Amino acid sequence: MFAVIKTGGKQYRVKEGEILKVEKLIGNVGDELKLETLMLADEDGKEVKIGTPKLDKEVTAKILEHGKGEKIHVIKFKSKVRYKRNVGHRQPYTKIQIVKI
Repeated sequence: MFAVIKTGGKQYRVKEGEILKVEKLIGNVGDELKLETLMLADEDGKEVKIGTPKLDKEVTAKILEHGKGEKIHVIKFKSKVRYKRNVGHRQPYTKIQIVKI
């Protein structure tokens, strides 16, 4: 059984028990979320249901942790002007576990 959910502007193919990092979600560690934007579902391995734009079913996920990703460096440089700027960024994320589809 798998499903395609949409959260944080991205789509993820998930299975029950899978752990993944998504864009930061509101909630505390241990809370359960209902992800309603279900795009596609395969329930019994025989029939695939496609939502237009979404199905009536929900995906339940549990928040495991919040954190920040690895640092990326954004460098601006202009030649012959002695201009150089280095800015770092760490994107916040939420690690969730899919409990039920």
